[in-house]
Amino acid sequence: MRIAFVYDAVYPWVKGGAEKRIYEVGKRLAEQGNEVHVFGVKWWDGSDQMQYEGMTLHGVCAPMELYVNGRRSITEAIIFALKLFPYLVREKFDLIDASAFPYFSCFSAKLASIIRRTPVVITWHEVWGDYWYEYMGSPGFFGKQVEYIVSKIVSNYIAVSNMTKNRLELLGVNGNKIHIVPNGIDLKRISIIPPSPDECDIIFVGRLIREKNVDVLLEAVAHVRETMPGVKCHIIGDGPEKEKLIELAFKLGLSQNVRFFEFIEYDEVIAKIKSSKILVLPSSREGFGIVVIEAFACGVPVITVKSPGNAACELVNEKTGMVMNLEAAEIGSAICSLVKDASHRERMAGAAKNEAEKYDWDAIAGKLSCIYKQ
Repeated sequence: MRIAFVYDAVYPWVKGGAEKRIYEVGKRLAEQGNEVHVFGVKWWDGSDQMQYEGMTLHGVCAPMELYVNGRRSITEAIIFALKLFPYLVREKFDLIDASAFPYFSCFSAKLASIIRRTPVVITWHEVWGDYWYEYMGSPGFFGKQVEYIVSKIVSNYIAVSNMTKNRLELLGVNGNKIHIVPNGIDLKRISIIPPSPDECDIIFVGRLIREKNVDVLLEAVAHVRETMPGVKCHIIGDGPEKEKLIELAFKLGLSQNVRFFEFIEYDEVIAKIKSSKILVLPSSREGFGIVVIEAFACGVPVITVKSPGNAACELVNEKTGMVMNLEAAEIGSAICSLVKDASHRERMAGAAKNEAEKYDWDAIAGKLSCIYKQ
């Protein structure tokens, strides 16, 4: 098959769940003999087109800021969509898989599919609904309408979680048309990475944006420090909230307890997760939460939070971690209980590793391949 993936952010130049999914699935589909093309912003130096891990990457426009004032840039999304269309319509594919967010590129993919008579599927990582108002205020009305329209322009849907599927159904999408294909992990690669010698009690890995609520994690660490003065927390990631978070850690007197890291190479991230006692993901909006199952594969329990927009809640149960309210004191209490109780943590580690077996990328790519052929 000749397959085109559409998403403005391209891994490994931009690191996040959606782009990691395309990278992992794409290179496996290429290994199976498929011709895989990825259309995104040109984050790399050199030619607009390059070969990478068996895939052909197409840079349709120059790099732009993905975030402006902590929010996804509408201007970037529109420019990418406009520049994308000529690239897609120029070639004939057997299938186009477009990531739903940031929406405008889905219209380009649909128009190209009509002209070239190519099936198109939209992969949904999240459905925001009324969250648009929280994200943008009153202009969120327009974001909500665009999301609704995108849900109507195709007849084939992929959702990465049950939560996303259910939300698509609330938009009026026929549930029989929605395939649930979760994100995954490379179990073999994770298994051979040794732990880092730089140990910590708590680790966070993710983009430093408002919805991740890392400020609440810092406040929780402040609570933990009252009974565990030497508690260590590592925060790995970058984003528009980073400077504010560094300032908050200083104000809370956590300079000796919290260390910030840039996004680092994947193997080093896994090594650091393996050398931690627990992973905390206090995100109120998570389309899936790949880092959760990465932690599971490392034998590390996870604390996450209850939120209507946090699909990671579907991954964590009482055997593999804890799901708390988004309150610093409550999260702090959960951290203390797990850090102090090594035997309980070890039982969770075993259950977490068993749970991770369900999410190997090889199986995910195989399932997607079958759906694409249909």
